[in-house]
Amino acid sequence: MSGVQSTASDIDIDLGRLFSSLARNWLRTLTVALAATALAFVIAWSATPHYQAETRILIETRESVFTRPESSGENERPILDEEGVTSQVEVISSTDILKQVAKKLDLASRLEFDPAAGMSLAGRLLVIAGLKSDPAEVPPEERVLKAFREKLLVYRVEKSRVIVIEFSSEDPRLAAEVPNAIADAYLAVSRDAKLQSNSAATDWLEPEIADLGRRVKEAEARVAEFRSQSDLLVGQNNSVLATQQLSELSTELSRVRAARGAAEATAQAVRAALDSGGSLDAFPEVLSSSLVQRLREREAQLRADIADLSTTLLDNHPRIRALKSQLADLDRQIRTEAENILKGLSAEATTAQARERQLVADLNTLKAESSRAGEEEVELRALEREAAAQRELLESYLARYREASSRRDGNYLPADARVFSRAIMPSEPYFPKTLPIVIAAFVASLMIMAVITLLQELFSGRAMRPASGARFAPVEQVAMPAPAERVEVAAERTEPLPPVARESEPEPKPELKPIPATSGLGEIDIEHAAEKLIAGGATRALFISPEGDEAAATAVLVAREVADAGLRVLLLDLTASGAASRPMLDSRRLAGITNLLASEAQFTDVIHPDHYSDCHVIPVGTADPVRAMRAADRLPIILESLTTAYDVVIVECGPADADSIRRLVTEDTEILVSVLSPADEVLAARDDLEAGGYGSLTLVTPEGSVSPMSPVPGRSAA
Repeated sequence: MSGVQSTASDIDIDLGRLFSSLARNWLRTLTVALAATALAFVIAWSATPHYQAETRILIETRESVFTRPESSGENERPILDEEGVTSQVEVISSTDILKQVAKKLDLASRLEFDPAAGMSLAGRLLVIAGLKSDPAEVPPEERVLKAFREKLLVYRVEKSRVIVIEFSSEDPRLAAEVPNAIADAYLAVSRDAKLQSNSAATDWLEPEIADLGRRVKEAEARVAEFRSQSDLLVGQNNSVLATQQLSELSTELSRVRAARGAAEATAQAVRAALDSGGSLDAFPEVLSSSLVQRLREREAQLRADIADLSTTLLDNHPRIRALKSQLADLDRQIRTEAENILKGLSAEATTAQARERQLVADLNTLKAESSRAGEEEVELRALEREAAAQRELLESYLARYREASSRRDGNYLPADARVFSRAIMPSEPYFPKTLPIVIAAFVASLMIMAVITLLQELFSGRAMRPASGARFAPVEQVAMPAPAERVEVAAERTEPLPPVARESEPEPKPELKPIPATSGLGEIDIEHAAEKLIAGGATRALFISPEGDEAAATAVLVAREVADAGLRVLLLDLTASGAASRPMLDSRRLAGITNLLASEAQFTDVIHPDHYSDCHVIPVGTADPVRAMRAADRLPIILESLTTAYDVVIVECGPADADSIRRLVTEDTEILVSVLSPADEVLAARDDLEAGGYGSLTLVTPEGSVSPMSPVPGRSAA
């Protein structure tokens, strides 16, 4: 068996004593802080000052409304979005621009840009020792660029198109000259890029325009040749002549048909009037005749004369008769003229009919011609579209060429950026800031020394104190009673323990309770029981204790013995009083199996370590037993889960019978009966288990072992 093991819960940290160490060591803390502050002040005072200046560039379109090309609309203007501005940041910090600025300002001649020229003795020793690379092995241009980039910072102001160029140097004048030179170089590079692009476009457009001019001429020649071969002459309204003639003939045919119809209708009406002897004054064609008009005038005159003479002469008067004879002759002349007009109308209708027939024949001919012209016109339009497209492309190329050529000749290509804030020579260094450095060094050194002091006090043990309840009172040790004396011993164990002894008083060495002798029923001891569980490969062991709580010590001793052998062991206490788990834990108010069954806790909350071995324990718990028993069906599932996590699960069942443990037994379960003395309870329990089908029972007695019910002193007592 393993000896008594101490736990971390035996001691607590005395916070008052821990933090009082800061007051006891204040002089050392303050001295170190002042020394660190003085050192920081000396370093800051002797450090080389660095100056910083910045130049700001605004990315925007520099074209005005007067110089912007006419072909470029609002959507064609360059819009620099977030990605575009970020790209310009990379352009500004590019190697080409930095090389130009470094060459212009002769930065290679300055020591701060050439680490190889100003290397200290310590640096040379590191190079000789191989702990540092030799800067002289790097080309001078690369050394200058590397130092240049370390001092340069180019970034974009968030949510804007402003780019900031910051540069730091030991020389305040150089700190202002470098960002301004970088900005000027960037603008020059942007203009050169535009000029190069414009020149490339002009050089490309020249041969393209010449080629397009040739192709336009060829396309237009093909259109004219096809038009002449197909006889597709163009008339008015840019239409084919055959189509135009067809339209005109259709219009003329409609007019001739209308005229013929009108002549036929008028002739028929005049003929009907002549046949019926009716009046001919209703026909405009008759009235429009000059002869008819004169005859009508003569008729009116004769009628007037007859009317005048009738007032004085009779009807048979020769003069009146002569006038009436003239009047009748005028009517015959009018009818004769009407007949002549009728003949004219008939002739006009006949002529219109003949004209109509001629027009219909011509119209049919033009229809065939127009159909042929329509088919050929489709191909002609295709040739015209090709020629028009070539012509439009040529005109657009010519316009772009003229614009690009004028810009190149006039050398007007503004960059899409401008410097709106140039760097000025700084008057104060940005590093080192002596006062902030000294304050930070003082505060940091105080904090570091405080932490060091607290750790020293903590690890020395002076800040530790015994935990409440960690010490055990000395208990008078008595021998285990014989079987006849079990009642008296139980009564003796129910007496309250003496109060906890003071640390200054010597604690008596606790005596061990001997276990009763073997009863002669074939029992085995603790070691043999542990060996049987290990050798048999049992994953679950059920201990039955017919003699009550004192016999539960057997399960505790076997569990500790198996744990000492290196196996992962868990003891599950199913007794009503918690007799098995109580000697393994400090408190009885720990979550256990009842809490798990009542769903008040999880596995991690109910598994506790044994204070005196590597065994784990699940106590009875603090939940309502009635509520926990309602979920007793979950107990086999819980045991199965524990079996997968531990090598052996030992269950102390107390004075249980065969029926009550049936749901806990599996194929690889060992059933053991704890025996203190050969009492009737033991024999009755063995017979009950054998009658229930559990024939292979093992009786275990704790003979010669230390009872776990004896109090074991804690660390503070030791």
